[in-house]
Amino acid sequence: MLVLTRKKHETIQIGDSIVIKVISTGRGKVKIGIDAPSTTRVLRGELAQLIADNETRIPETFVAPEATVKS
Repeated sequence: MLVLTRKKHETIQIGDSIVIKVISTGRGKVKIGIDAPSTTRVLRGELAQLIADNETRIPETFVAPEATVKS
């Protein structure tokens, strides 16, 4: 993991199209702005984990429907 120190209004460039800017700091929090293409999914880490957990979970009572064959 790359760890960088930035001050208010300083930026971090990721690749050619993503820029992260420190908007403000204080009270143990950092407010950042992210400029990325609309095709890039940007989520908070805890939200991404919640989505990943829900996508991999299959209900125990799930029963696949059987195909009906008409003659």
